[in-house]
Amino acid sequence: MTAIFEQEQKKLLLEQFKETRNRTLEIVKTLEKDDFVVQTAFYTSPPKWHIGHVSWIYEAIMSKLDKNYEFYSKEFSEYLNSYYQQFGIPHDKGSRGIVSRPTVDQIFQYFNNINQRVELFIKSKTLSVEDLRLITMGIHHECQHQELLVYDLQNLLAELYKPVKKSEKPIPVEIEQESLNINGGIYNMGYNGEDYCYDIELPEHKVYLNDYKIDIFPITNQQYLEFIEDGGYETYKYWLSDGWEKVKTNEWNAPMYWEKIDGNWMIQNFHGLRNVSPKEPVCHVSYYEAEAYCKWAGKRLPTEAEWEKAACWNETKKQKTIFPWGNDLPTQQHANLFESHIWSCTDIGSYPEGRSHYGCHQMIGDIWEWTASEFTGYSGFKSSFDEYNDKWFTNQKVLRGGSFGTPKMSIRGSYRNFFRLDERWLFSGFRCTENS
Repeated sequence: MTAIFEQEQKKLLLEQFKETRNRTLEIVKTLEKDDFVVQTAFYTSPPKWHIGHVSWIYEAIMSKLDKNYEFYSKEFSEYLNSYYQQFGIPHDKGSRGIVSRPTVDQIFQYFNNINQRVELFIKSKTLSVEDLRLITMGIHHECQHQELLVYDLQNLLAELYKPVKKSEKPIPVEIEQESLNINGGIYNMGYNGEDYCYDIELPEHKVYLNDYKIDIFPITNQQYLEFIEDGGYETYKYWLSDGWEKVKTNEWNAPMYWEKIDGNWMIQNFHGLRNVSPKEPVCHVSYYEAEAYCKWAGKRLPTEAEWEKAACWNETKKQKTIFPWGNDLPTQQHANLFESHIWSCTDIGSYPEGRSHYGCHQMIGDIWEWTASEFTGYSGFKSSFDEYNDKWFTNQKVLRGGSFGTPKMSIRGSYRNFFRLDERWLFSGFRCTENS
């Protein structure tokens, strides 16, 4: 790496680092101190822990790049380590909220100290391409936790949370749900750009697809209500065996945060308790619920290869793009992402400029979309950081597309998210597919 190129890369890296750290602080700026310590469920984490963990991961990375690096505090590391056995025995996730020390003030002191350490590390070290990539991974990891923090704040506070920035929803264009024909054949799946991506998006590889049809927009609340009202949660034949067990054990009768009041379905979220909006994509459904709906509708979930081709393939030019609309980075006109500051899904048809070359709407932003694909490494997968992604290659399903909580710098058409089949506190929905 030439000296000039390295300095340019360092400058860009520092800008991304500062922007990301400021966004983390913006998310928690309006919280009361008492809010930082509360853990509402075993699958959530206290805001205090998120603030600390996104700082600690930079320490883990710096210790990889400098054998002489000394961690800030053994006590902090034990509490803030999420699941990395290589750095010691992680603290139990379900009990992060019962730990009073380190205090909230100490966590913010730590946050600021790590800012200084990372900036000095970047400026003072000779960094290889691989070093730069690992620090970039830390930045993208923080973006992931910013979205997780938004999930947890909705679970913790809902409308009591007051975001620093809040915007109005765009006015949608009128579109009708229909299915588009996608030709099959050989498709090159995976990331094909030159910027950062996760190891699980690589290598780009060939897959064979049969002809298929895919819905032009995600399943809406109105469509999902039809499933509910037709006894979808009361009819075992639509459900996988494990899914039916979850329905009965957890007494599911609608998506998470839905409640029927005086005969009307309401939803509790950042906008308060309100009527379910019929034209918004259904949100907070598990894989089991998405799969059950598809069976009820006589359709199926797309594989992630089918989803990616519908999102990123330009049939006219015979080339793949990074985003559905092309290779330009997302803007307010393309998708509902974190920087939209809308704090909920938008109606279908709200982002016509973001549609794919085939004509599919809202494949980036609003809700993560469940696919039928098991989360595992692509053929030829090589881990770039032990225990980061590869340890989860079992019992998870892939989601694609990002949500209204996803920072724009961390989403691509090839991005692979993954969750367990029964999880639904995330911003998750789906669209249907069927064979041609």
